[in-house]
Amino acid sequence: MSLLDHPERAAVYRTQPISDAPTWRERVFYSCRVVYKHVTKHVGVGIICAVAYFDPGNWSVDLQAGSLFGYRPMLFVILMAGLGAMVLQSLAFKLGCVTGLDLASHCRVLLHDRPRYKRLIRYGVLYPLYVLSEIAIVSTDLAELLGSAIGLCLIFPSIPLWASVLITASDVLIFLVLGDPSQGHGRPVRIFEWTVIALVSVVFICFLVLLVRVGPNWPKAFFGYIPSKALFETNPDALYTAVGILGATVMPHALFLGSYLATQDRIGPEPVLPNPTMTPPPSNFRGRLRAWFQSLFAISRAERIAASRDYRDKFGRENNELAFIRAHLSHGLVDVIVSLLAVAVPINSAILVIAATVFFKDASTASSVPAGLFDAHDLIKAHIGKAAAFIFALALLCAGQTASITATLAGQIVSEGFIEWRVSPFLRRIITRLIGLIPSVVVAIAVGRPGIDTLLVASQVALAIVLPFVAAPLIWLTSSKSVMSVRKPTEAIGSMEASSQEVSPTTPTPTALDTLPDAIEEIQLPREPGVDSRLDEKFHVTIEKHQLHDSVADMSLDEDAYISFASGWVVTSLAYLIFFIILAANVYAIVMLALGRTT
Repeated sequence: MSLLDHPERAAVYRTQPISDAPTWRERVFYSCRVVYKHVTKHVGVGIICAVAYFDPGNWSVDLQAGSLFGYRPMLFVILMAGLGAMVLQSLAFKLGCVTGLDLASHCRVLLHDRPRYKRLIRYGVLYPLYVLSEIAIVSTDLAELLGSAIGLCLIFPSIPLWASVLITASDVLIFLVLGDPSQGHGRPVRIFEWTVIALVSVVFICFLVLLVRVGPNWPKAFFGYIPSKALFETNPDALYTAVGILGATVMPHALFLGSYLATQDRIGPEPVLPNPTMTPPPSNFRGRLRAWFQSLFAISRAERIAASRDYRDKFGRENNELAFIRAHLSHGLVDVIVSLLAVAVPINSAILVIAATVFFKDASTASSVPAGLFDAHDLIKAHIGKAAAFIFALALLCAGQTASITATLAGQIVSEGFIEWRVSPFLRRIITRLIGLIPSVVVAIAVGRPGIDTLLVASQVALAIVLPFVAAPLIWLTSSKSVMSVRKPTEAIGSMEASSQEVSPTTPTPTALDTLPDAIEEIQLPREPGVDSRLDEKFHVTIEKHQLHDSVADMSLDEDAYISFASGWVVTSLAYLIFFIILAANVYAIVMLALGRTT
């Protein structure tokens, strides 16, 4: 019997719809594929930025807070500082992803060639801002270098402190030669990113082990995240320490670094680079070694071409395409937020919890002397064991080395963005490292451990002073629609494609150039005598690009042709609130320090 014998059944089978809903296995497979794509393509920026939020400077401040005040209210301050850092770091990523420029380059575009008071703004605003940014980079690198040296000295006590400083400094330079993220030509260098992720994982695991070995009072620890009026009722040291946590958590160089890493294309094809000049390689080992050493201090042809981009003229460039932003923005923001909340905040909290458990007993017996890195190591070694002390030192070394790598890279980004300092990345890192290395070695030799602790505190004070000057342009840029608007795909292209199907193949299709005779006539001006031909050609090309852009904009574009990625009034208000809190906290800290009312 077949369906032909029962036509009514055949009709039922023909009219019954076939379900297209995916099965649960297909849903699981699709979700796993999305997660795999996110991990392999987009994870990296958030971890690298999060490194700045648990550097050795944070360690010293968190140890001081935990040893003096216990769990509460400083854990609440750490949580609030982490949330504020999340807001500013997300704005930095959005700025780089949407515009294709890092924060330092935006500051130059905004302030270098103003139509009015050009020299006043350039020398009164731009260059002082660059100097402050360099001070932040050097202060950050100084803290990371000292932290790495202390960690190495704690692991190998026979090594002098000044020798540890020299060893850790050379390690960073060697690594940045092997995995240089600035040599990716707009793409991430996965060796660099995965090495940083590995070091961060070591730090995270070390603190998990330390928390288990220390055995804190978990109910009191979780209760510490609830706000308390004791923050304002105790002696001025409580609020001063909270200011230190805020200043040590939100790092200026992380904003520059995050905006730069957000400009990289993480899913597109490899860029086509110009063919290098064909020169015969040296025949002997000495010649190859000399050529490799010279390449460290030279700028390649590809780097010079990348340096000649027209983004310095704010009227000669456009933001990234909408497809690029949709492919990167959401993944990047998730990566940044998750990394800060799941890595940076827990590590800072773990440092404070360990210090509160080991040092702080109660309000009557708590020591008035804040705990330093050496003190914490010695006390952990005496009360918990040598294994826990070794884990503490290893975590400090890895955190310092990781943060030092990112700070040195941020120094290169700042110099290239603000003043277009075109030197080789290796030479730029040597200069940055020497500026921080010289005072570190001098203090380590002359004063020793107490001087190192003082130098760490001084570096965090410098960072707290610089932070508002870096956050202000970031907030303004991300709230500006003129900066954060992206051109939509023009509807003229779709209508042209639809009409081309009705036109004969032999009939030429009109283009945008055919509709702009005035622009073309205005472009082709005669060259004036006495002007160099190459400069004249570049001048005419610039006019052509600007005239075509302006004419097309006047004829076919309106305000609906752009999508604005500018921050809304809620996010902007929150960012400005964070800015004024940081500013007020820094002013308070400076006043208390000047009056000598802090321990």
